[in-house]
Amino acid sequence: IYKFISNIQPLIHLARNVNLTLRACRYSRGSFIFPNSQPFPYTSFKGEVVVVEESLPMNSLRYRKASVMTPNSNNNPSRAWHVFTASADVEPDETVVVVEVCMTELDRVNARSFFRRKGDEKNSDSAGKEMTRLSGIDMINANAFICDFAFDPCGYSMNGVDGDRYSTIHVTPEEGFSYASFECGLSLYDGDIAEVLARAIDVFRPGCLSIATTYNGEGYDHEVTKRVERVLAKKLGLKCRSRLMDEFPGSGTVVYQSFTLRR
Repeated sequence: IYKFISNIQPLIHLARNVNLTLRACRYSRGSFIFPNSQPFPYTSFKGEVVVVEESLPMNSLRYRKASVMTPNSNNNPSRAWHVFTASADVEPDETVVVVEVCMTELDRVNARSFFRRKGDEKNSDSAGKEMTRLSGIDMINANAFICDFAFDPCGYSMNGVDGDRYSTIHVTPEEGFSYASFECGLSLYDGDIAEVLARAIDVFRPGCLSIATTYNGEGYDHEVTKRVERVLAKKLGLKCRSRLMDEFPGSGTVVYQSFTLRR
C-alpha cells in the first residue's frame, strides 16, 4: 500500500503510451493494525483520498465517492473498510466480482508454514513454492499459474492467474500481529464464491476476518452474500457479526462482512 498511491500517475502515463484511457479508479483498504505508526499520507483516510484525487486526470472520472464502512459491533469496534471510487460512467460496464479478505489472529500451527527453516539455503522463489505447497495455497485454485515469494525469516506473497481470474495473497505470520490478506477477481457465473473463500480462509484459520465484496454492473446477488455466511459458519465455525452495504456511482455495490470464531 505504501507504494500504491505514488504509482498512480506513472501507471496513467504508461497507459497513455499504449493508447489506453482511464475509465475508473478504486482505492480500498481495511483498518491499520498500527494506525499511529503510518507515514503520510496514510495517517488519515481523508489525506489518502486527497492524494489519490490529485493524481487523477482533471475533468474526468467525475462520478466520485469516498466512504468508511464501520460495523456497529462491540466485537470489532476498530475494524472498518475504506473505499474511494472514481468513474467516467455512472453505470459500471464490468461484470467482475472483486473479493478482498483481511484476516488477523492466524492459527499458530497454520502460520508455521510461512516461516523459513533455520539453515534453509533455498532462494526466495524456491522457498515460496514450498510454502505454497505446504500451506495448501496451491489448492485454492488448482488451475492457477502462481508466482510466489518467501521473505526471510518469515512472510510470504503470491500472485495467481487463471484465464481472466486473478488472486493475490500476502502474509505476516508473527504472533501478536499476525495478518493475511486474500484478494481475487472472478465472475458470479464461473464458480462458487463461497467455496473459494472457504478454501482460502482455511489455509490460515483466523480468529477474526472481514470480507469486502465489490459487485460491478448488475451483478449484486444477496443470496451469494448469505451463502458465504452459511458456508463459513458450517466449515470453519465463523459467525458473521455485521453486514454493511454501500453503492458507488459507476463502481457498483460493496458488501462488507465481519466475522469472528464462535465462542
